[in-house]
Amino acid sequence: MAARSRLTPERESELYEAVLDLLREAGYDGLTMDAVASRTHSSKATLYRQWGSKAELVAKALRSNKPVSLAEIDTGSLRGDFLTMVERSDTCQMEKDSALMRGLAHAVHENPDLHQALRELLIEPEMTGLDELLRRAVDRGEVRADNPALKLVPHMLIGAVVTRPLIDDRPVDQEFLATYLDAVVFPALGV
Repeated sequence: MAARSRLTPERESELYEAVLDLLREAGYDGLTMDAVASRTHSSKATLYRQWGSKAELVAKALRSNKPVSLAEIDTGSLRGDFLTMVERSDTCQMEKDSALMRGLAHAVHENPDLHQALRELLIEPEMTGLDELLRRAVDRGEVRADNPALKLVPHMLIGAVVTRPLIDDRPVDQEFLATYLDAVVFPALGV
């Protein structure tokens, strides 16, 4: 891993926002370290020293949009935890994130380094948090430990986010997610 200099949280946030804007504008393949350097008035050397690669920079920029870990949400019930997760979601941010993730879906298949960075820095922390929420529900007796839907919750949630714009031509919003949880996820889990 590259040696890193210290950036202020404000500067780091500026850089991440610029990366996300460039991703929305040009996609992963069109995003270059030159473009990030130009947009943020940084040097490419600084960017590589701080993040090591374009893939790592993109993954960390995406992670910066998720300040609260799912494991930190604990209302005492699985339903409460999931609904709190939905309530904390910013509808505009969800729409932007959904568009970014759809745009990255193709790039992940073409760029193994991006796939690895997204798995390590974005997907695995989210999965760990989701697993914690589900484990607590099993420990409380809300969900049977042998319920096969436990392993499919991530697929259900990601599927809802990705397919809503494709099927309904509408963005994902809090109302849709709450309805989806009540109609699909909770019944599958026996909640």
